[in-house]
Amino acid sequence: MDIRQLKAFVAVFEERSITLAAQRLFVTQPTLSVTIRQLEDALGVTLFERLPRGVDVSEDARLLYPQARRMLAQADALTRMFRQRRDCAPLCLGVDADVGRSQLEALLARAARAEPAILLEVREGCCGDARLAAEDGRCEDELFLPLWEEDFVLAVPEGHPLTARDQVDVALLDETEWITCPHHPSHQRLLDLHGAAAPALAAAARAGSLRLAAHMAAAGLGVALLPASLADDHPGLKAIPLAGATPARRVGLCYAAQALELPALQALKETLDGHNGSGADKP
Repeated sequence: MDIRQLKAFVAVFEERSITLAAQRLFVTQPTLSVTIRQLEDALGVTLFERLPRGVDVSEDARLLYPQARRMLAQADALTRMFRQRRDCAPLCLGVDADVGRSQLEALLARAARAEPAILLEVREGCCGDARLAAEDGRCEDELFLPLWEEDFVLAVPEGHPLTARDQVDVALLDETEWITCPHHPSHQRLLDLHGAAAPALAAAARAGSLRLAAHMAAAGLGVALLPASLADDHPGLKAIPLAGATPARRVGLCYAAQALELPALQALKETLDGHNGSGADKP
């Protein structure tokens, strides 16, 4: 029993006619009749009773029909899976640790709609043919396609006295215990907002990344200055807008100029350019 025989059986079962089934399959009636007899011999049953006009189906045919449909569907799905892999252009995408969940998922959704199709591999860190990262984290030789612009907010844990405020002026929070990121560009933004030198800040803890700072703030170790998307990733944090001039960041696609030779990156960039229009989104 093979796929060709199952297709012939399903066609005859559904058409109730050798003539119509042969037309549907673009084969001759004698060829189709031979194929059906081969299937009946393989199974050891009679599937169809030939009538003056058309055919009648046996009980064995009724039992076989749903199984045959399922086997044909599985075969088609398997063929499509490998054909799609063959036709897709590969692309390895690195994702910076400080990118928000909503931003990553939005990019992946757009990549899934790219034409031609992309076979995407996603990795954490500074790697890949292109990277999803904040603009201040791109390398000197990388180009940058902005996708989102977002404000920094004050992220405080549940139960903190500041959760009652709808807005806060960071410069007035002299005794706040901060979770700082000394090696991250955002740390200088905190100093600029606070109007103080580093020793003047009451550092409750230090984090190696903004995402780690978000976890530490949610655990109650202090408050942190975070991009809104990272604060939103943690239900245990409240994001309080900043009063006055608010620092912001742009998140987008970082890539080397020579990477544009990759068909997959070209397809992704065209998809993102088409969505963006002339500028970055602001969630």
